[in-house]
Amino acid sequence: MTASFTYSSPFPDAFVFGVAAASAQIEGAAFEDGKGESIWDKFSRIPGKVHNGDTLDQACDHYHRFDEDFALMASLGVKHYRLSIAWPRIYPSGDGEINRAGLAFYHRLFDSMARHGITPWVTLFHWDLPQSLEDRGGWTSRVTVDAFARYAETVVHEFAGKVRHWITLNEIRCFTLLAYGVGSKAPGRRESEAVVNQTYHNALVCHGHAVKAVRTFGGEGAQVGLTDNCDVCVPVTETPADIAAARAWFTERNAHILGAIHAGCYPQAYLDRVGAHAPKVEAGDFELISQRTDFLGLNIYTATYVRAGKSGAAYEQLALPAQYPRADSPWLNLVPQAIYWAPRLCQELYGHRSIYITENGCGYDLEPVANGEVVDLHRRDYLRNHLREVHRAIADGVAIQGYFCWSFMDNYEWEDGYQRRFGIVHVDYKTQQRTPKLSARYFAAVMRERRIL
Repeated sequence: MTASFTYSSPFPDAFVFGVAAASAQIEGAAFEDGKGESIWDKFSRIPGKVHNGDTLDQACDHYHRFDEDFALMASLGVKHYRLSIAWPRIYPSGDGEINRAGLAFYHRLFDSMARHGITPWVTLFHWDLPQSLEDRGGWTSRVTVDAFARYAETVVHEFAGKVRHWITLNEIRCFTLLAYGVGSKAPGRRESEAVVNQTYHNALVCHGHAVKAVRTFGGEGAQVGLTDNCDVCVPVTETPADIAAARAWFTERNAHILGAIHAGCYPQAYLDRVGAHAPKVEAGDFELISQRTDFLGLNIYTATYVRAGKSGAAYEQLALPAQYPRADSPWLNLVPQAIYWAPRLCQELYGHRSIYITENGCGYDLEPVANGEVVDLHRRDYLRNHLREVHRAIADGVAIQGYFCWSFMDNYEWEDGYQRRFGIVHVDYKTQQRTPKLSARYFAAVMRERRIL
């Protein structure tokens, strides 16, 4: 692959620039208008689980302020917004009775987006599982699979006239492994390897049900894809040996999600590795899981460095030195090349020809407003460095068709509460005042001129 244009060249005319956020993190109104309890509503109230005991009760109050938020987006030149729908707002118990007030809210929200010239990209599930379903097993149970199938059909059918871009699930690893294995995210369980592997599988079946719902009810022109936070590696040198090592590492680490979807079954190497802990697969599961999708969404933040292995090993994974640069999120090591290699490897290994970066951003704790602005040069640098790698990938023939910055505004950062700020717009949680940061002005200029500045 050889670059055919310079960084001063514009992005392709059809390239999508946008911003992203998620319902649970910004909406607030956690118990208004018939919304049911989510696992995060409950988890946040368990002492010691969330920084400072922060809850989602008010968050950014987007539920009541969405029209002014969309006006702010429009003033920055935002034309595309990736958001999620709160499952407990539609089905308070996960299944059972539908909440018409929840549907009405999202109709108002989509109507406001249309008035402001903003195209919705809607994620059906972004971690806020109804607590009632968790009480019946959560992601370990097929009860959740059946409930999600009904929820997906309801939402797609309801909003087909207003939404054309659908995302099935957000980051399977986070609401399975981290929630049921590590226990750091809601519901905070620590289950066996076999149980965690089953949660992966149940999530994949839900992905399949969502694809089917869009194909059945989405209408002409509807598109659907998964957003995955695949494990990402970067070859230490871009030489044949280290690139081969990166391919081997990436294939192994992503076999249970992207590899399984692509193959239409679990790869044998994965089954050999997990042995008796393999998930139970029911008849028809992989017919759902392996349905054609229109695009792949990738949430890219960081990566692991690998190089050619020694003594016949396929790869060697390198540990980072203590001084390696990172954001305030301890997991967010700064590796801009991640956003080049993840899409490239997905294209080469799985054949994806339409890829969107559905999240990319960085979190810091201390970002005060001074003289009416937040001079977040660290975030501007992060965005520029990653956009350069996106630009390079496109030049090298990688089919990246869009980039969504995470996040539009500071919000509830899960177990980190309101301490960690990922937004390009600052939120004062006491007054709900929004202040665009320097990074927002920078990203607005990039979107306007469609080139790296």
